[in-house]
Amino acid sequence: MLNNKLLRNNIDLVAKKLSARGFELNIEKFHQLENKRKFLQTKTEELQALRNNKSKEIGLAKSKGADITTLLQEVEINAQELKACETEFKELSEQINNFLWVIPNIPHESVPIGASEKDNVVVRQYGEPKKFDFPILDHVALGEKHGWIDFANASKISGSRFVVLYGKLVKLHRALINFMLDLHINEHGYKEVYVPYIVNKTTLFGTGQLPKFSDDLFHIPAPYDYYLIPTAEVPVTNLVRDEIINIDDLPLKFVCHTPCFRSEAGSYGKDTRGMIRNHQFEKVELVHIVKPENSYAALEELTRDAEKVLQKLELPYQVIALCTKDIGFSAAKTYDLEVWLPSENKYREISSCSNCEDFQARRMQARMRTQNNTTEYLHTLNGSGLAVGRTLIAVIENNQDENGNIHIPKVLQPYFNNQAIL
Repeated sequence: MLNNKLLRNNIDLVAKKLSARGFELNIEKFHQLENKRKFLQTKTEELQALRNNKSKEIGLAKSKGADITTLLQEVEINAQELKACETEFKELSEQINNFLWVIPNIPHESVPIGASEKDNVVVRQYGEPKKFDFPILDHVALGEKHGWIDFANASKISGSRFVVLYGKLVKLHRALINFMLDLHINEHGYKEVYVPYIVNKTTLFGTGQLPKFSDDLFHIPAPYDYYLIPTAEVPVTNLVRDEIINIDDLPLKFVCHTPCFRSEAGSYGKDTRGMIRNHQFEKVELVHIVKPENSYAALEELTRDAEKVLQKLELPYQVIALCTKDIGFSAAKTYDLEVWLPSENKYREISSCSNCEDFQARRMQARMRTQNNTTEYLHTLNGSGLAVGRTLIAVIENNQDENGNIHIPKVLQPYFNNQAIL
């Protein structure tokens, strides 16, 4: 949520920056709401002052034994007007909030200006894509060859965009989760947290998934009115909602493994083969809660932490700085990590690492107490460290041999009693 004062004082500049990401701010609508707010606020204050004055007049009249009938009638009229004004002000506040809720974050000045993902910028690359001297198989063919992957039964028991895994592929999937958690906890200093997989509306409003992206969520209707989490970012970041964190306790660094549930409403027909875009998948999420002046250093740290997973797995990848049109709703700046998939002969997204600055913190009322005993909004960051399913795909495709066997990366072999081939 943007700072309302920023809109009041610099709305033309804000509108210009938002237009770079394809969002047209309705300046006229904002001015209409703001003018009405000012009018109602002034009127409310005048009625409150009148009420206070009338109370004093009644007290004075009583002390003199004067008739207060007329004064009481005036007070009643004032009370009705004040109540009506306060009701109207409350309704207007909801309109203003509804207007503000759907405005995305302002891109950081370092974000490349662009109109589509084609304008994203490659920041760095790691490793060289492996050249195979035999016809390679994609993850679906490799999984089906060994009886490890089953889309037919997944479709039978749930529907399309689900998968059932068996045997050694499940173990590899689980090893990846444990490896990621161990790395981030033991080497990168994150605190592991376990959270609910079902959240309420307020939680989703806090991180920006609602109201704009309701179609992408799985909703559990009344009497519960809950949602399945689309990412652990949602419940983990909301741990600081309505909290005031002592500045000496910052930064907070959390790592969390959860399943993620997404309807993929806007991706009809995309990536229908395999596990690239499922309704349910696993992810190890990284969340930073930091002081504002440290958030961009934290973004570089978080991104490097996610990269370390790919480096230790010896997977070729590249880091992309997303352009203004491609960054997410809550993000001020985002790096995507893209891993090499041999079957597609291209890099595919495996992590997004974003600095949301104080955008989410304003929505959540998440603050820190400074050394001067004042409060200030926190900055929040999140990133996948990594998406487990896509990492699994990359591991088996990049480490296959001519017989369709999978060579286990060295860092994962301890999870297999030092077995080298799957």
